Amino acid sequence: MSQPPNDDHLNNDLPKTVPPKTPFERSRFGGSVRPQKTLEDEVPVSKSDLGKGAGELSLTKTTQVNWSVLIVSSVIIAAFSIWAMVMPAQASATMELVVNWIATNLGWYYVLTMALVIFFVIWVALSKAGSVRLGPDDSRPQYGLATWGAMLFAAGVGIDLLFFSVTGPVVQYLTPPSGEPETAAALQDAVVWTMFHYGIAGWSVYALLGMAMGYFAYRWGLPLSIRAALYPLFGRRVKGSLGHGISIIALVGTVFGVATTMGIGVVLLNVGFATLFGFSEGLTLQIALVVGAVILTIAATTSGVDRGIRWISELNLWSAVAMMAFILIAGQTAFLLNGLVENIGHFLVTLPSRMLKTFVYVPDSSEWMGSWTLFFWAFWLAWGPFVGVFLARISRGRTLREFVIAAITVPVLCDFIIVSFFGNSALYQVLQGNTEFAELAIQSPEHGWYALLGMFPGAMFLIALATFSGLLFYITSANSGAMVMSNFSASIPDPSEDGPKWLRIFWAVLTAVLTISMLLAGGVITMEYATLIFALPVTIIAYLVMISFYKALRIERAEQEGTVLRRATITPSGGHIPERSWKQRLGQMLTYPSKREAVQFLERVVRPALDDVAAEFRGQGYDAERQNADHDQSVSTIDPNRPSGPLLRVSTDSVHDFYYQVAMVPTPAPTFSGKMASDTDVYYRLEVTTQTGSGGYDLMGLSRQQVIDDVLEQYETYLTYLSGASEESGAITE
Repeated sequence: MSQPPNDDHLNNDLPKTVPPKTPFERSRFGGSVRPQKTLEDEVPVSKSDLGKGAGELSLTKTTQVNWSVLIVSSVIIAAFSIWAMVMPAQASATMELVVNWIATNLGWYYVLTMALVIFFVIWVALSKAGSVRLGPDDSRPQYGLATWGAMLFAAGVGIDLLFFSVTGPVVQYLTPPSGEPETAAALQDAVVWTMFHYGIAGWSVYALLGMAMGYFAYRWGLPLSIRAALYPLFGRRVKGSLGHGISIIALVGTVFGVATTMGIGVVLLNVGFATLFGFSEGLTLQIALVVGAVILTIAATTSGVDRGIRWISELNLWSAVAMMAFILIAGQTAFLLNGLVENIGHFLVTLPSRMLKTFVYVPDSSEWMGSWTLFFWAFWLAWGPFVGVFLARISRGRTLREFVIAAITVPVLCDFIIVSFFGNSALYQVLQGNTEFAELAIQSPEHGWYALLGMFPGAMFLIALATFSGLLFYITSANSGAMVMSNFSASIPDPSEDGPKWLRIFWAVLTAVLTISMLLAGGVITMEYATLIFALPVTIIAYLVMISFYKALRIERAEQEGTVLRRATITPSGGHIPERSWKQRLGQMLTYPSKREAVQFLERVVRPALDDVAAEFRGQGYDAERQNADHDQSVSTIDPNRPSGPLLRVSTDSVHDFYYQVAMVPTPAPTFSGKMASDTDVYYRLEVTTQTGSGGYDLMGLSRQQVIDDVLEQYETYLTYLSGASEESGAITE
């Protein structure tokens, strides 16, 4: 193979060995000894610093169980379960006391937290940051819109929605939080309160944690976890005890949230199975349902996202659609449709005032707040890390804007339809004077729900369909929960992977034990108490994530604006393009290459340059690989198994190898150019992509030598943070 001109610098600059692994070995940059850094070093302040996170938080290439998080979390959950089983009366009384204190003294805190979360996610969606993708700039969604929407809905909605869709409106009509009961005003607010509790607030929490974790995982190569989302705030300290504490809080909150859903689910399904199959209702049947659901959960969870959760999610959606269609057609069609429209309108009009409602001027309102609004806010916060991870997993390549807008509209609208149809059907019976049903819906919500189904024509078919739909809701939540719990208790370098199968089975079983213990300690009310208590620390995580994510977006925005202020020779990622001649600079400003011209430049300049560098790396004893791809693939993704442009890969001992990939990116042509053909409106840029995404600069017009120099600049930048990460790993306590 021919060598490039003036290539002596290749022999001098390429290191003979991989970067040093101890802080006192000689540096490849000048041979000086670099002092060991401490945990008090500065947190990330630039995109280059954020790029170091992959090396600092992913120091191994394989998935490993985080035993500190696993053991501490398990002990907390097991201790609570034993306490609730051995002393159920004491456990219930103690939790009630704590919940009453929280409702009286911290109700404002929960309300304010949820309002700020809603404001933050909407701000992200509407700001310039909304165009940022959950991945490199050139990444694209993995799932189609319909499948993605089904998975959004099914993963974030539990069987508890069916449970509260009947009892909620009836309770708010007969015993409203303020005003006179059984009035026109109470009737107008009855369904809207339940829609409010299942509306934008909860999905804003999911959107916040999902987009933050997805952003750092897929755009910066960090692990898909809560602690990684706090990297801009705490730096590599999230690798140690601080990160362990964050993971424990998120994990314990998640387990209690999922256990609450499972508990409410088996209480509801207990009635359905007894009605359909003649079983005796009670704790024995509930425990049997928990055990059966765990078996199904284990089978579905170990099959993975695509074959397990995806299939169940889509089936779940279609069964819910069938159930709603049956209720609409067989029930009071005109009343239900009119009610749906008015409910949504009233919800939108009253949302701002309702969002900050604390009922401070209503005597003895803390009991209502604790049983309803505060419980649901705590419920969504507890579920936030769990659903957030799952939503991030299925949303790679989406922009922040479409992620947020979809999360707070599509599933919320589905929730509204379910709540409005069930709630208005229940209210219709109450308005007809069916007081027996009203009392049943308040005193025993699970029996009230099935009693309502029994009033429709073809009641047994509807009960069977509703029970099947509820079972799918239940399995989906338990399935997703077990997967996410295993991820929280393990260190997983690759965001596309999950925790070990045995760990998922462990969490499925432990969550079932916790569910049974809370059933023994008092049923649904005890679950509400536990959720409200254990979600309190999760609110702190929500604030930290908002601050951390805002800082990262500011860094990215500053870098983007800086590209306008910097010279053309400085790239957004901090590397330097070799200085162009004035003719090259002018030519790039005046020329808009076609696809054919871009392909020719790749063949004649870029590929030979990468071949030369790869050959030199191999000559120095490195594992260097060159790959090419079809020119028709014009969008690049860092994937050595499926390259979409000329790619150079150099393997090192780091968890992330060095990549240098060039992709043809179609770009809208400026309308003022007189050089463009009349039949085209795009030209092609040859953009470089590395571990931190697109560099944002164009190689078109460079010489072969300049391309080689750019490869070396990028490799030197890679070694800079890799060497620092290797040195710092000795100071990090696992």
